[in-house]
Amino acid sequence: MATIEKLKKIDDYRWELPKDYKPGMLVPGIIYATEDMLELISKDASIDQVANAAFLPGIVKASLAMPDIHQGYGPPIGGVIATDVKKNGVISPGAVGFDINCGVRLMKTNLAKDDVRDKVKGLVDQLFYTIPTGVGSKGSIKLDAKDERDILVEGARWAVKKGFGEKDDLEHTEANGAIEGADPDKISRKAYERGHAQQGTVGSGNHFVEVQYVEQIFDEEAARAFGLSVGQITVMIHSGSRGFGHQVCTDYLVTMGEAVRKYNISLPDRQLACAPINSPEGQDYLAAMRCAANYAWANRQCLMHWTREVFYKYFNRSPKELGMRLLYDVAHNIVKIEEHIVEGKKLLLAVHRKGATRAFPPNHPEVPEVYRKIGQPVIIPGDMGRASYILVGTQRAMDETFGSTCHGAGRVMSRTAAIKSAKGRAINRELEDRGIFVRAAGRETMKEEMPEAYKDVSKVVEVVHNAGIARMVAKLKPMGCIKG
Repeated sequence: MATIEKLKKIDDYRWELPKDYKPGMLVPGIIYATEDMLELISKDASIDQVANAAFLPGIVKASLAMPDIHQGYGPPIGGVIATDVKKNGVISPGAVGFDINCGVRLMKTNLAKDDVRDKVKGLVDQLFYTIPTGVGSKGSIKLDAKDERDILVEGARWAVKKGFGEKDDLEHTEANGAIEGADPDKISRKAYERGHAQQGTVGSGNHFVEVQYVEQIFDEEAARAFGLSVGQITVMIHSGSRGFGHQVCTDYLVTMGEAVRKYNISLPDRQLACAPINSPEGQDYLAAMRCAANYAWANRQCLMHWTREVFYKYFNRSPKELGMRLLYDVAHNIVKIEEHIVEGKKLLLAVHRKGATRAFPPNHPEVPEVYRKIGQPVIIPGDMGRASYILVGTQRAMDETFGSTCHGAGRVMSRTAAIKSAKGRAINRELEDRGIFVRAAGRETMKEEMPEAYKDVSKVVEVVHNAGIARMVAKLKPMGCIKG
């Protein structure tokens, strides 16, 4: 475990991990956190993982960590790593994670809290019966051989084409729901097999569909641009590429392990396995990762479709009548090729965001036109008992963090520790006493995902807001949730 005494305080919300922390670091580490948070962070290996990531060839500026940082495979969850595409930069599956394009989408409605308050338990039950959840869950969407390939190239566009949503949904999705450059030929048969029946499913762990209401507005201008108001009902969907993405990562970790030896790359941790971006191995992973990202965008699109169907049946009003429109969908486990200014020079970078959310500023061409004057919506889920947040991207994020911010609360307990801590407690009843109704597929899910297993997301969000790498817009409170 790291000693926080070696960190140099930059200001109240930023700490430098100097290059001499570990001989061989190519850049320093920068951790966004309060002093109190550092005590929690230092209890696992995440600070050492920030340092280890700084060994990756071609890394520029710094190995970055957001306030929701916690120990992961290779680099920490909550990390941002950018490598120079044109100067021997590498690409690393561990710096993306196993759940490729795990991400979040938020849907608005014209329902108010009072419209749902007395109906939320029944609504949650219907969502749970309709939307498949849990480990290995299978959905109602059956993919034929053509669909299996098309979905990897077309992403959410495939889902809309099949009747799962509207064209307007794509305009409110990062990359319009499909990143270019995906190649289905770079996918293993095992990955195809794992993904075949999981399209349109939530999955397990911290993935969910949650009914919420807007409790507080912090930025009136941004809230108006996003169509948010106090008391409004929203629905948040958190899921990724399921077993398909996991297998893609697993497959390419083997490939990258061989590439490390082939290209004589020296690393402090084999979990950082990587290859030069422009090598055959690097390009193959990038093409495969994009397939998984597109699978995930299609998945969340289908989940939103099922959610609309449930609301339609439950309230006997069409999604259009209910105002069920997508605010935005954004990934937080992905690597993307982007242009950024570093030390006054425009560089083409492979920006790895692992448990970090893109937070592009006003007037950026990749921000949907409807939000371009205000900046990109940033969706930050919390735990099932406290809150979630909507933020907006800033220019400071572009200048400091490659247009990135936090992605959630961040765990403070392992799943095993959470189960042990919750022994003898009925977490679902505790939540119900607070007016929050939760249905979970897994027997231990409620214990693993109890609020105390996570940092307080409000404190995490305050750090990125005060550091200027995202700006608070609205606070959302949970009313009901389905989980795996």
